[in-house]
Amino acid sequence: MSSHVPADLQYTKSHEWVRCAGQIATVGITDHAQHELTDIVFVELPSPGRALAAGEACAVVESVKTASDIYSPVAGEVVEVNGALAGQPGLVNTQPYGEGWFFRVQLAPAADLGSLLTPEAYRQHIGE
Repeated sequence: MSSHVPADLQYTKSHEWVRCAGQIATVGITDHAQHELTDIVFVELPSPGRALAAGEACAVVESVKTASDIYSPVAGEVVEVNGALAGQPGLVNTQPYGEGWFFRVQLAPAADLGSLLTPEAYRQHIGE
């Protein structure tokens, strides 16, 4: 089954995506990840104001199958979380790149985006 991999995003090997707009990065999990998890029933998000290191576990997704850590793809401070997920965690399944986003980070001054994967590299990583 082919996953949707938008061309305007960057990705991690742990299946998070990043959309940067200036110094704000929006983070979520990929279509591939939500397919693997199946029906998502709960999302635990980081608190606004929390400083994150790139690669730090900062959120948890629970599905009917398992619970999985979500890692911050970038260093920075959490400035917003998607409150809609508290009542509608299934948005992650239905709109992983839209209304199912997880949190937004103000990028740290030295945030390194160079370790993120291009859409092509992510497709190779998931075997497509």
